[in-house]
Amino acid sequence: MNPYENTPTAKLIADRVRDLSHRKTQAEIASEAGFANANMMTFLKNGRNKVPLDRVPSLAKALEVDPAMLMRLALDQAVGATAAQAITEIFGTPVTQNERGWLAEIRDASDNSDPRLTGRARTALRGSSGNDL
Repeated sequence: MNPYENTPTAKLIADRVRDLSHRKTQAEIASEAGFANANMMTFLKNGRNKVPLDRVPSLAKALEVDPAMLMRLALDQAVGATAAQAITEIFGTPVTQNERGWLAEIRDASDNSDPRLTGRARTALRGSSGNDL
């Protein structure tokens, strides 16, 4: 039985290992992430093991994904959705590099006026092409 099978974290890892397979082996990814046993990647992909939170930075780098995104997924996997929500309510949601770019653009466009998210602003944002978001 694989308790973390079909979690977004396991799916992301499996997808990234597959996507990177033309450039690096699964064993190379495991080594870059600091895992002594190359089989750990298989265990993470198939949901046998959860991602150790202390390995998120190195694993994200090895998988070439944003560490904040991987941390959000790994946190949910590690402690469950309810506890992960409580943690993010207290400490804030990890923000990806792409999200920081959006935030910087909003601040620039609003002349740093701390604009409220109104229905009109939401509509304007959602009016952008779905592929652009």
